[in-house]
Amino acid sequence: MTNSSTTPGIVPARLDQATLRCHFSDHEPPLDPHEARVAADRCYFCLDAPCIAACPTEIDIPLFIRQIQAGQPEGAARTILDQNILGGMCARVCPTETLCEGACVREFAEKKPVEIGRLQRYATDSMMARDGHPYARAASTGKRVAIVGAGPAGLACAHRLAMHGHDVVLMDARDRIGGLNEYGIAAYKTAGDFAQAEVEWLLGIGGIEAHTGVRLGTDLTLDDLRRDYDAVFLGMGLAGVNALGIEGETRDGARDAVDFIAELRQADDLSQLPIGRRVVVIGGGMTAVDAAVQSKLLGAEDVALVYRRGRDRMSASDHELDHAATAGVRIITDAQPVAVHGNGAVREVEFAYTRDGASGLETTGETFRLPADQVFKAIGQTMGDMPEGLGLEKGKIAVTGPGRTRLDRIWAGGDCTAGGEDLTVTAIAEGRDAAEDIHAALGV
Repeated sequence: MTNSSTTPGIVPARLDQATLRCHFSDHEPPLDPHEARVAADRCYFCLDAPCIAACPTEIDIPLFIRQIQAGQPEGAARTILDQNILGGMCARVCPTETLCEGACVREFAEKKPVEIGRLQRYATDSMMARDGHPYARAASTGKRVAIVGAGPAGLACAHRLAMHGHDVVLMDARDRIGGLNEYGIAAYKTAGDFAQAEVEWLLGIGGIEAHTGVRLGTDLTLDDLRRDYDAVFLGMGLAGVNALGIEGETRDGARDAVDFIAELRQADDLSQLPIGRRVVVIGGGMTAVDAAVQSKLLGAEDVALVYRRGRDRMSASDHELDHAATAGVRIITDAQPVAVHGNGAVREVEFAYTRDGASGLETTGETFRLPADQVFKAIGQTMGDMPEGLGLEKGKIAVTGPGRTRLDRIWAGGDCTAGGEDLTVTAIAEGRDAAEDIHAALGV
C-alpha cells in the first residue's frame, strides 16, 4: 500500500479534532420515546403490507411498529430480531428508501414514508441496552459447524445455528469480527463503534467460538473443514478489487476505496488520517459515495465523484447521492477514466466523455482533466482465489436454494455467492436461511 502521508498534497490534520468529532457523529440521531410514538402513529398497518415484501429478511414491519405505538419497544425488537439478528446495523445502513420505505403507502400518498429505519433502530437499541441476550440456546446437539467469514452472512448463520444447539466455530481472515459491517461502511453511519457492540451482543447467545487471522486456502482448506466439521458455511465476501486498467493507476496517491474506508474505520485518531486537498473518486456505487463523502468530512477541499454512465445507472441510491451533493461532493456522470497523470505522484486524472451507442458504451472523442492529489478507485470487487470444486457462476460461488453449493455439506451465502444484491440485509437473510437448511440436513 502506498504511504500516502509522504505524498505531496496528502496530509493529516486538515481539520481539528473537534470538527472531526462533529463530522463523524451520528448521521441520523436516534428517536426518543416520544418521537418514536409519533412516528409509529403514521403507519396505516396495511393488511397486505408492501413494506414486508420489500424487506429481504421479511420482518413483520406493521407488527413491530404497532408494538412501538403500544409502548413495547423490546417486543418490537424481538419481532425484528426473529427475522434479522443484525437489525440494529440494518436500521443504520439499509437503503430503506428503495426497500421498505420505498414501498410504503405513505410514500405514494404523501411522498413521505413512515420512518421505518429509524423506528427499527429505536426498537433494537432499546433491546441491546438491556442486560443479557434475548435468545437462549437449545440443548446441545453435539454437531459442529464451521463458518468461514464473520461478516453479516456468517454472523447471521452462526447465531441461528447456535440457537438450534449446534457448536459453531466462526473464522475470519481479518483482525476483528464483523466483515463489511466493521470494515466497509461509512463511519458516520455507525458511530460509537456500534459494529463491535452488536457483534459482542450477538455472541452473547453462547456456543460460538470466534477465531481471527484465519484464511481459507492459507491456514486451512475445504478438505480440512469437511473432515473436522459436520457442515461448513462460506461467507467470505469479496476479497479482490477490480483494476481500472489505465495508464498511471498505480501512481502514489491512487488507491482502492475499500482500503481507504477500512483504514478510516480502524483509525483511533481521524486527525492523523492523511487526506488530499483535491480528491477524485471513480465509481457509482455505495463504496464510491462513502469514500467521497468521508473525504469531504476529513477536510478535502474539492471532491469529485465520477461515473462512466448516467446518474440513473448508478447503483448508489438517489438518497445517498443527494446526501453526497449536500456534503459538497461534485457528481460527474458520463465520463470514464483514461489515464492518471503525474510525475511519480498523482497530479491529474484524464477522462473521456461517454454515451450509449449502438454497441454499448462508447467515448465521444472529447476529454477533460481533473486536478487531483488523491484518487480512490471503486469500480467493484471480485472473489479472489477460490478453492477448487465449488463451481462458479459470474465469478462467484454457484448456489441453489438456501445456499447449497455443489459440494456435499458445504453451504455459502452473502456477497461471495452468485445472484445476490450485495446488500447487508440480503446477506443476513442468506446466512439465516442457510442455517435453517444446515440444521435440517444435520437431522437432529
